[in-house]
Amino acid sequence: MTTTADETTAAPEPSAESYLQIRSLCKDFDGITAVDQVNLDINKGELFAILGASGCGKSTLLRMLAGLETPTSGRIVLDSEDITDWPAYERPINMMFQSYALFPHMTVEKNIAYGLKKEKIEPDEIDQRVKNMLDLVQLKGFDKRKPNRLSGGEKQRVALARALIKNPKLLLLDEPLAALDKKLREQTQFELMNLQEELGVTFIVVTHDQEEAMTLATRIAVMNSGKFIQTGTPTEIYEYPSNRFVADFFGTINIFDARVINVTGRELTVEVDQSDIQMKAYSDKPVAIDDNVGIAVRPEKISISKQLQDGANITATKGVVEDLAYYGNYSIYRVKTESGQLVQVSAQNQTRSSDHVVEWEDEVYLSWEQNSSIVLVD
Repeated sequence: MTTTADETTAAPEPSAESYLQIRSLCKDFDGITAVDQVNLDINKGELFAILGASGCGKSTLLRMLAGLETPTSGRIVLDSEDITDWPAYERPINMMFQSYALFPHMTVEKNIAYGLKKEKIEPDEIDQRVKNMLDLVQLKGFDKRKPNRLSGGEKQRVALARALIKNPKLLLLDEPLAALDKKLREQTQFELMNLQEELGVTFIVVTHDQEEAMTLATRIAVMNSGKFIQTGTPTEIYEYPSNRFVADFFGTINIFDARVINVTGRELTVEVDQSDIQMKAYSDKPVAIDDNVGIAVRPEKISISKQLQDGANITATKGVVEDLAYYGNYSIYRVKTESGQLVQVSAQNQTRSSDHVVEWEDEVYLSWEQNSSIVLVD
């Protein structure tokens, strides 16, 4: 179920089904609120992502969960135990930092074993657990290497193995893939998902990368100015953003400012500002005639053609291609409409590039299904 900012203001009572419960959590720094009345329930074994821009409070929230920051108010309950006041070393939580924080003078096996040695685990058990973990993260044969002889992806796996070897109830990952190049990052995303599923450990990933959050997580919380703006599955947040901020932040989107001129049940007719273009859309939110709204449409929902696409449930507008970018499997078009708005369109390249029928400065029609329009009232 999608949750909006308004629904997260009041602190719900802890649920027996929730493995991690965050209640009215706040953190102030010298009068500046970094985390503001955050409430969240996470299930056991879930891979949850907190998504937001730099400075939104997501890393501060993660540090409070880890015990590295003390909350100003609120509480944290993990596996039915209130750990709000527990020091970091007593929490059954490990954290993997963006920098990986590997000890440069230690070998891979010593880096992974470090936490177990601090707990004075028997050497034979340490050796066996390190061996098992090296196999799990596919680093067999790397045990005697030092970090300066590892690639970025290998360092990431060592850091992950070190975080997992103590069998934490909760693993926190702060921008875990940010240091990797695009191809390796995509590969590692699937490895991380498979590893999490195999171990059944509850993961919380903090990231600013929308694609990474969508790929990794079963649920996502979009954060801004210390608050969760919307929580839901990747599909819910992408297809049904709760407001203009989420729509604009989560993926690429076109937003038309408009005025409501007719309401029939859930169906709205709107007129786009500074034009006579009319659009129809469905809204589950209460709106009235003369209300100002945004009509949002994802680039991949829009068809581009030199011929007008007609139909009862089709919205169409005319424009001129101002920019065109070819990415191999798809192309991006930026079309300036008659009202002066730039609209971005993403189209799959189903024919070879020499056969493209739409080029720069062509007059084109843009069209999309009525149910592809998202009504934004705030």
